[in-house]
Amino acid sequence: MRGGRSVHPRGLSTLFFTEMWERFSYYGMRAILILYMTAAAAGGNPGLGWEDGRAGAVYGLYTSFVYLLALPGGWVADRLWGQRRAVFVGGCIVALGHFALAGPLVGLPEVPTFFLGLALLAVGTGLLKPNVSTIVGDLYPRPPRGAAAERLTEWSAQRDRAFSIFYMGINIGALLGPFVCGTLGERVNWHWGFSAAGFGMVAGLIQYRLGYGYLAGAGDYAGGEPARVLHLRARRFYLIVAGVAAATALLAWLSRTGAVWFTLESFAAWTGYGILVLTIVFFAALIFGAKRAAALGALFAVLALALSPRLGAAAAGQWATVLTLAAFVAAGAGLLSGRGGPVTDDRKRLMVIFWLFLSAAVFWSGFEQAGSSMNLFARDLTDRTIGGFEVPTTWLQNVNPFFIIVLAPVFGWLWTWLASRRADPSTPVKFALGLMGLAGGFFVLAWGAANATASAAGASMAWLVVTYFLHTCGELALSPVGLSSMTKLAPAGRVGQMMGVWFIAAALGNLFAGLVAGRLEVLAPERLFWSVALFTGGFGVLALIASPGVKRLMGEAG
Repeated sequence: MRGGRSVHPRGLSTLFFTEMWERFSYYGMRAILILYMTAAAAGGNPGLGWEDGRAGAVYGLYTSFVYLLALPGGWVADRLWGQRRAVFVGGCIVALGHFALAGPLVGLPEVPTFFLGLALLAVGTGLLKPNVSTIVGDLYPRPPRGAAAERLTEWSAQRDRAFSIFYMGINIGALLGPFVCGTLGERVNWHWGFSAAGFGMVAGLIQYRLGYGYLAGAGDYAGGEPARVLHLRARRFYLIVAGVAAATALLAWLSRTGAVWFTLESFAAWTGYGILVLTIVFFAALIFGAKRAAALGALFAVLALALSPRLGAAAAGQWATVLTLAAFVAAGAGLLSGRGGPVTDDRKRLMVIFWLFLSAAVFWSGFEQAGSSMNLFARDLTDRTIGGFEVPTTWLQNVNPFFIIVLAPVFGWLWTWLASRRADPSTPVKFALGLMGLAGGFFVLAWGAANATASAAGASMAWLVVTYFLHTCGELALSPVGLSSMTKLAPAGRVGQMMGVWFIAAALGNLFAGLVAGRLEVLAPERLFWSVALFTGGFGVLALIASPGVKRLMGEAG
């Protein structure tokens, strides 16, 4: 494959098809997930019969943990296995998860296999997703220190083009998955759809193994520690995994018996607070040291406990999270002002990564409404009839990946053309443009939702198509560039972890997307979509204002 004047390594195609089949399985399953949970428990193709609130919470928790587990998945690759092995093992677990979801086809109990399948999918994707992207970056080694600025610019542009090509593989899979798995699940049997997703992952694993030789060492473990050190590290890791699994099983049992007080929705909300606070503590440890990181964690706990009696648990968690974030930002501003010791390039870039993390989390919290609230809107309030044929709900999930496939080469050419004229927008500006494109899509959808009433035929599918077009433009401005930026900005030895951080942003976004979808029970769709538009658009304006300062912190990686 060619990008500009440069020839891309053959290994890029291996990773392209590996990711394509993994995304086929993920998006195929995701297209029917909330529809299956909210479908009536009786009939020719019964679902679980859950209400929107519960289904949205489960959807948000599952999709968030899919990405949340990318952080330990990156650690496993960096410190134990290497990215290549982590990708293969993760793919095997993903396939098992899909087949567990299809378990009722062979007489297995429905609800236990459903939750087992979701757990396996989250673990497997956490191993696979960050590490396949890291291997893409490894195919394009950074020029030696002191290389000419022109060489650095060429290297950066080639990597961006490679990730744009890689991103097309993601979206080819995302286009095929809802069509195949969605049609089987919605029109035949939900579990046949889950099964098809599993066979897609198996195809990706076979292709990946056959293409091992083309990776030329990219993704191999490069730690170099003695075998005894690796053995002790692995033992501690497996003990922690066993402990977490036992605690999760105990919590599930307590929830099933009614021994715990919290609802699924409140558990999902507090999971979101916990994810954000843990990310803050993680970056604080890297930037400021362990003591300040521990202080920020303690601050959150004290605030949450102090505010709960007056505000209630949910509001207390929100305010405690916001104030902890404000304290972290204030500490960063103090460091940059010259207080707190020397500010190395790595510390500056870690601050940039955190800012990009926040921006991406906001973006995904709106964008990932596609599989939840927008999917329910397409099913319940959209006129999907064309010439007497009712378009399956899941087919509308194909609009975004279709636009990605069409527009990704255009955006790749656009960035290269602008770079050749020294007018390529910086990474922070591209993030701001992505957020504004997302907000524009929700403004359109809010307008369309206002025209859809229960007594009318429903909104035209054109409203969703235009919304997906604007969301796609926003995605192409933000997501491929974000993937590339993580590998360029990450400190030495922490590339896998920083890729994990990038996917934690998606975890937060997916979690809150699911919670927002649950609000459809009590909030009119136009009000919900309008609120999302205002929030994401406001953050986009803030990102644009902050972009010059963020670019200065990036240095030569910007």
